[in-house]
Amino acid sequence: MSRLLISAAHKSSGKTTVTLGLCAAYAARGLRVVPFKKGPDYIDPMWLGLAAGHPCHNLDFHTMTHAEILTAVGHHAAAADIALIEGNKGLYDGLDLEGSNSNAALATLTRTPVVLVLDARGMTRGIAPLILGYQAFDPQVHIAGVILNQLGGSRHEAKLRAVIEHYTDVAVLGGVHRSAELEIVERHLGLIPSNEDASARARIERISTLIAAQVDLDALRAAAGSAPLVYEPPPPPVAGTPVRIGIARDAAFGFYYPDDLEALRRAGAELVPFDTLRDARLPDIDGLFIGGGFPESRMQALQANSALRARIREAIAGGLPAYAECGGLMYLARGLSWQGNRCEMVGAIPGEVVMHERPQGRGYVRLRETGHAPWPAPHPAGVIAAHEFHYSSLEAVPPGLRYAYEVVRGTGIDGRHDGLLVNNLVACYSHMRDTAQHHWARRFVDFVRARRQPGKTDLHAV
Repeated sequence: MSRLLISAAHKSSGKTTVTLGLCAAYAARGLRVVPFKKGPDYIDPMWLGLAAGHPCHNLDFHTMTHAEILTAVGHHAAAADIALIEGNKGLYDGLDLEGSNSNAALATLTRTPVVLVLDARGMTRGIAPLILGYQAFDPQVHIAGVILNQLGGSRHEAKLRAVIEHYTDVAVLGGVHRSAELEIVERHLGLIPSNEDASARARIERISTLIAAQVDLDALRAAAGSAPLVYEPPPPPVAGTPVRIGIARDAAFGFYYPDDLEALRRAGAELVPFDTLRDARLPDIDGLFIGGGFPESRMQALQANSALRARIREAIAGGLPAYAECGGLMYLARGLSWQGNRCEMVGAIPGEVVMHERPQGRGYVRLRETGHAPWPAPHPAGVIAAHEFHYSSLEAVPPGLRYAYEVVRGTGIDGRHDGLLVNNLVACYSHMRDTAQHHWARRFVDFVRARRQPGKTDLHAV
């Protein structure tokens, strides 16, 4: 099972662009490329999945057990010609002293060789002790080679190659020269999502061409040989009446984990996409899922589609089972204010969303169920691990509302609660993962299925 983990000495070294180019370059050769992204992230995986032609799956120590990580890599990479795992931050950076959630820990767990992308700006002879230090710090981590990035020219590249060859035994697998064509526009949460970038495919193709010309793809693939992973196959689909769940997929909403979508399908859901910017009505559905995104970047267009907003508001008021995360919560509020402008939103949630200059909630979250959720756990659940990253806050919320979750760590909606309940809607700032600790997808589908059973007339009941 051929695989590599692309990491760096520190964040902002260009590893995302390099990994993006590698995915597209190998795919252009006719190889089946399966990408992964370490940590909680939606935007990088959207680009990586588009470049590879296959969904990018997240690997996160916070929400997944070691066994689940191994299963995910083994399952999704089983039929791949090469699997590429993009790390986050630096190789040894982590939340604790031991680096238990670091890129190095992931490489060790999955027995995956590491390629370091090194930002070489301003460096010459000093690159040797940097590489030697990374090699010596943890002998269990196999550094298969380095890719020099942000090179100032051919002379700079030649000097660095000579230094690395003289002082180390690490292979130089590529030298990428500084170029504006290798840059992707960013906003406050990172890269502009590929679903918003009309030129995304053309941009990926250009990056692929530049990376393929400056990286030894054959040597890199040779370095990717690894021992196979042992994994359990995913559970079989659940027997039961199929249900149709509408899912917002457009330039405003695109933050969905592929594994969660698979879990919804295994539980018996047919996912029916709709466009919040263009569709005048909802499709024929039994439930609704609006994930994260950047509704503020499309707030005028969302406001202009008053027909769909009215139908969503009526459906939620009528008891349609619905789940919304972050951007979805923002869209379902009364209004959204940003940069001195306010636009009308759906109005299903009694509150106003306001965008701020700084993050209002950021990082890993821990939640505890209150017991008020429409789809309660069959047994009292422990603490749920999730994550949040939002610049907005929900304000002017009336007192006396109920919430699905108590915030143990993090911000949520008000620092104490998350998962606002309105009829059969649960709206969170937290992003969930469907894992062994919290199978929210199956519970949601079961609830949707129960609500559409014949004889169910109390649609407003929670």
